[in-house]
Amino acid sequence: MRLGRFISANLESILVDWEDFAATLLPAAAGLDSAALRDHAKAMLEAIVLDLDQPQSGELQHRKSRGLVAEVAGAAPTAAQEHASFRARDGFDVNQIAAEYRALRATVLRLWLAQGTPGPQDLQDVIRFNEAIDQALAESVCVFSRAVERGRNLMLGMLGHDMRNPLEVIVMTAACLERLDAGEAVSTAAARLARGAARIEALVNDLVDFSRAELGVGLSIRSEPLDLAGLFRDELDIQRAAFAGRNVELQVEGEVHGRWDRNRLHQLLGNLVSNALKYGDRQSPVRVRLDGTGDLVRFSVENQGPPIEAPLIEELFQPLRRGDAAFRTSAEGDPSLGLGLYITEEIVLAHCGRIAVRSDAAATVFSVELPRG
Repeated sequence: MRLGRFISANLESILVDWEDFAATLLPAAAGLDSAALRDHAKAMLEAIVLDLDQPQSGELQHRKSRGLVAEVAGAAPTAAQEHASFRARDGFDVNQIAAEYRALRATVLRLWLAQGTPGPQDLQDVIRFNEAIDQALAESVCVFSRAVERGRNLMLGMLGHDMRNPLEVIVMTAACLERLDAGEAVSTAAARLARGAARIEALVNDLVDFSRAELGVGLSIRSEPLDLAGLFRDELDIQRAAFAGRNVELQVEGEVHGRWDRNRLHQLLGNLVSNALKYGDRQSPVRVRLDGTGDLVRFSVENQGPPIEAPLIEELFQPLRRGDAAFRTSAEGDPSLGLGLYITEEIVLAHCGRIAVRSDAAATVFSVELPRG
């Protein structure tokens, strides 16, 4: 009997084996009823039978064997994709997902071979069946991974959101202690507490921004009329205070008024300048140039120091990257999560702008273009 017809004729026996095996995948399977354990197994097998019944050219088989069959845009999720979503919801892990397909493959072939010795014409069915199982597994793993990633980002976002309230209490308490005339020791301790809270707040804000960007929500932007010259001066004063003794220069030319998000622009400039101060030559100034012409405002942040190698430049704006060992050493003690430049690029993109970087023996320069509106 051809494999497709065998699967259709023995569907219930195959599903019983699937259910029995799925029940062993603990702790996720504990408490699931028969329908939940079987999930989309029947629909997946029916899809495999349908595939086996379709004629297939050698070229199509070659492409399928390499995973080169294009997905149809707007098509409904496949049974394998739906299965992965449900398994992720129920707490299965990716190894358990793979084990289900491995067991399914073994069950079908074992039961089929028990019916008799396959003929030469059945070899093609085995090849196509294995291709179909591999395709279903690939679809499931892809969707499962996205679901896990989304769940992680939701958790990070909620964690950051929920940490803000107790953090605000710490900040307010530190400010209150600083205002009290309780002696130098208390004031010094309060100032230290406030600085620590500010660093934690920066990390929390990065977590929230990262989770929003990764979930596809995008960063929230609230545009208002701004004079970037004034905003840049304010932010650079903050950076000079944080990096005492370091020289940060500002040069402004042209018309630099427009509509942007004030807080995001502070964050954008602060990230670039603090990176330049951390990783650049301590004896050389960090130069910030701001220029407005036409519909665009451009600014750059330049520092001297070891150049960034070309392979690293390609990864600078990737999340959770911290550069090479030399940069990590130069920023020893930095509490960053490696999200700063990733969030910087997201802020630029949210303003419909562009950001670029070049680095050589002369200088490392981050350049930003922002539309005025």
